[in-house]
Amino acid sequence: MRRAGAPLPLRLYSLAANMLGSVAYRGACRKLEAHGTDRARWPERLGRATLPRPDGTLIWFHAASVGESMSVLTLIAHWAASRPDLQFLLTSGTATSAQLLSSRLPPRTRHQFAPLDTSRAMRRFLTHWQPTAAIFIESELWPQMLRETDQAGIPLALLNARLSDRSARNWQHAERTARHVMGQFRLIHCQDARSESHLRALGLAHARQGPNLKSLTGPLPVDPEARAHLKRRIGGRVVWCAASTHRGEDEIMLDAHARLLRHDPDALLILVPRHPERGTALEVMIAERGLSGARRAIGGPITGQTQVYLADTMGEMGLWYALAPVTCLGGSFTPAGGHTPYEPAHAGAAILHGPRYANFAEIYPALDAAGGATEITDAVGLAQTLITLLTSPDRLATMRAAARAFALPQRDALDDIIADLTRALDLTP
Repeated sequence: MRRAGAPLPLRLYSLAANMLGSVAYRGACRKLEAHGTDRARWPERLGRATLPRPDGTLIWFHAASVGESMSVLTLIAHWAASRPDLQFLLTSGTATSAQLLSSRLPPRTRHQFAPLDTSRAMRRFLTHWQPTAAIFIESELWPQMLRETDQAGIPLALLNARLSDRSARNWQHAERTARHVMGQFRLIHCQDARSESHLRALGLAHARQGPNLKSLTGPLPVDPEARAHLKRRIGGRVVWCAASTHRGEDEIMLDAHARLLRHDPDALLILVPRHPERGTALEVMIAERGLSGARRAIGGPITGQTQVYLADTMGEMGLWYALAPVTCLGGSFTPAGGHTPYEPAHAGAAILHGPRYANFAEIYPALDAAGGATEITDAVGLAQTLITLLTSPDRLATMRAAARAFALPQRDALDDIIADLTRALDLTP
C-alpha cells in the first residue's frame, strides 16, 4: 500500500541517507572486517544476496543485534514445526549476531546481513528475496526499510515493541512522523504495558501488549564437555558470575569480588564482558587490582590461584550461567538500560542487578517481587549480598527456584503470537 505525504523529517532523512550510502557502507565494512567476517558477505549490506531465494512462502524477520536475534529463534522454530510450507529469512546488522546465529538457525531458516537504509539497497534486497511478509523485532525501525517494504505491498508486523518514557517524550514532539512510521504495521505487539500506553497515546490504537519474546526463549545452549571440564577445575569453590558488563561496571564487579575474597579467599568470579574485544584491557585492569586472572580467549586455565576467570568469548553465555549459582547482570549500572534476566533465570541463577534497567522497566521489578532477583547499587552492597547468599544455602536455593519459576516458558503464548501474525499478515495456508 502506497502512503503519500511523508512528513518533512522523513523526507530529509531519506535524502541524507541516500546521499551518504557509500560512506555508511564503508563504515559497515570496517566493522565487519574488525570481527573477521568473510568479505564475500559484505555486499549483503548493499542488499546483494549471497544465498538463493527458496521456493514458496518466505517470512522475513528483522532484528537489530544479538539479543533481538536470539529472542526470535524459538518463535521461528515453533512456527516452522507447525507450518512445513513456510521458509524463513532472518536479517541482523552485527557481525556478532551473525556469528552466534550461524549454528543456531531453525530448520528452513537462513541469515543475511540487513541492507543499509538506502532506497537502492532496500529495493535490491526486496527484488531478490520477495518476502511474503515482514516482521520487525523491538525498536529496529529504519524509515526507508519500512517504506520500501510497505510500498512493495509486503504486509508488516512489529513484535516486542518497546518505547521508553524518554523515547515517548521525544516522539510527542513529532507525532505525525511517529504515526506515519508506526502506522505501516498491521500488527503491533508491545513487550510491556508501558510501551502499549505510549504507542496508544500517539494514536496507534492497534498497539497492544503481547508476550515478551525474551521470556519464551528457554535456556541457552551449554556445551556439556566444557561444563564438565570447568566444573572439575573449579571444584568446590564458591563461584559467581558478572555477565554482560559494560565499561564502568567491571570496576564494580572486581571491587565487590575483592571484598568477597576477604571473607572467602577461594571465591572465584567469572567475568563476562558484553563486548569480548575488551578482553585485553580487562586483563590489565584485573592485574592492576592485584587479582590473579585467567583469560579464556587465549586459553588461560582455571587454577587454584585463579581469582577472576575472564570469559571474553562469544556464544558461551549459557555455560557461564550453568556454572554459577549467582549472576550479577551488567548493563544495569550504566545508561545501557539493562539486559534480559530471562536467560540466567532459565538457568536457575539467583539474579542481582543495578538500578538502571529502562529496557526492562516492568520485568526487573516483577522478578524482584517474585523473589528471584535483588537490586543493588554499588560494590559494597554487591559484596554484602554475595556473602549473604553464598553462605546461606537455603536462601540461595529459594531465590534460584523463584527465578526459574518466573522464567518458565509459555508455550501457549507462542501459539497465540503465531495465530495473530497469521491473521494480520494473510498467511493462512
